Amino acid sequence: MSIGQGNGTQLQRAMKSRHLFMLSLGGVIGTGLFLSSGYTIGEAGPGGAILAYLIAGLLVFLVMMCLGELSLVMPVTGSFQAHATKFIGPATGFTVGWVYWMSWATTVGSEFTAAGILMQRWFPDTPIWIWSALFVVLLFSLNALTTKGFAETEYWFAGIKVMAVILFIMIGGAAIFGLVGMGDKPAPLFSNFAGDGGLFPNGFTGVFITLMTVIYAFQGAEVMGIAAGETEEPEKNIPRAIKTIVFRVLLFYVLAIFVLSAIIPYKEAGLLESPFVTVFDTIGIPYAADIMNFVILTALLSVGNSGLYASTRILYSLSQSGMAHSIFAKVSKRGVPLYSLIVTLAFALLSLLTSVIAAETVFILLYSVSAIAGTLAWMIIPLSQFNFRRQYLKEGGKVAELKYAAPLFPIVPILAIAMCLFIFGFTAYDPAQRTSFFIGFGFVAACYLYFHFIHSKKREQIPPIANENAS
Repeated sequence: MSIGQGNGTQLQRAMKSRHLFMLSLGGVIGTGLFLSSGYTIGEAGPGGAILAYLIAGLLVFLVMMCLGELSLVMPVTGSFQAHATKFIGPATGFTVGWVYWMSWATTVGSEFTAAGILMQRWFPDTPIWIWSALFVVLLFSLNALTTKGFAETEYWFAGIKVMAVILFIMIGGAAIFGLVGMGDKPAPLFSNFAGDGGLFPNGFTGVFITLMTVIYAFQGAEVMGIAAGETEEPEKNIPRAIKTIVFRVLLFYVLAIFVLSAIIPYKEAGLLESPFVTVFDTIGIPYAADIMNFVILTALLSVGNSGLYASTRILYSLSQSGMAHSIFAKVSKRGVPLYSLIVTLAFALLSLLTSVIAAETVFILLYSVSAIAGTLAWMIIPLSQFNFRRQYLKEGGKVAELKYAAPLFPIVPILAIAMCLFIFGFTAYDPAQRTSFFIGFGFVAACYLYFHFIHSKKREQIPPIANENAS
């Protein structure tokens, strides 16, 4: 089906079921697991880290169920931005759209530098900016050609990450029980879980402090909803992806954290740049550091690829709903919103520049917004679903007639919203995260004020959001 026939805003339903599955799975397996997991274990302890990932996994499951229902009611490219506009209000749609766009665009910029730094392990004499520029051209080309080209690339990026995690769990699990040697060290079994400090050396406070970091590691799953407008047979593929994604992500994350916690004492884990490299080195895997360097590089490019796609489509959606210039809704002959892509990439590179030129002002602002954007989106999704379902039932709609219905209404959306509010509350409570919290929500408030006092004057010119699933 084409979208907006004849007006130059057509997107193509080019993503297949396997693309959608890998996009949502690969989006949450990234540097948050490969690099930040050591910090989580160090702060929360072995049991605390596992509990933090279980709590975050539950939140992901609740949010994805709500998103699945909305994505089949309105299978539009803008996803939760469009849903928020219709079911909560234009001001909320405007705010969450721009905050989320800025968050992903900023993240994309940082991935380019991080990827360039990783390349220096193999090419120490080549300047970082050359590799960064090469990756910019690569990801821009992948996103500018066709949606299918982006999806196929992300499929293989995600496949590499998934295989790396599976192999790590298998080899690390064997090492725990002494089936694989660890040099002169005995098999650890479960000694780290019963050793110094036990399961929760810092109490439950350590768990709560790390929750925002863990939530950030899971963010990216919602990209599945953004892709709904370009997915073949969304009524079949989206429910299938929801049913499998959460279980498999939890399986990967929780088992990986369990293996890391069993092999590396929690006091040492927090000091490691990549605990995965340490485990492979301890076991004696040849070229362990090079293997993980390649996997982490793949993870960075995958995040950059997904982020560029997500932020481009959000800007496209904002344009379609009259909240950004109309030029961003125009697409190329290949069905790609090229103007949105170019501006998003330009902002990504500009945000990268601020890490050097305005690190103490603009850069802090951008990353403070990024820190809360994903969780804000996760709170908006169940709130939109709650409002939709309540309105749907009030108008005489039957749940059985929905293509996909989140179960246990209204418990699921209310619990998801409450969990997000709790995470925000503890983020404000933690002195280390308090500044980012207030700066981030200060920007959110500024977006609301801008909409009400400036943008609302143009409200009568904002067209209704079309259902892109209409042929």
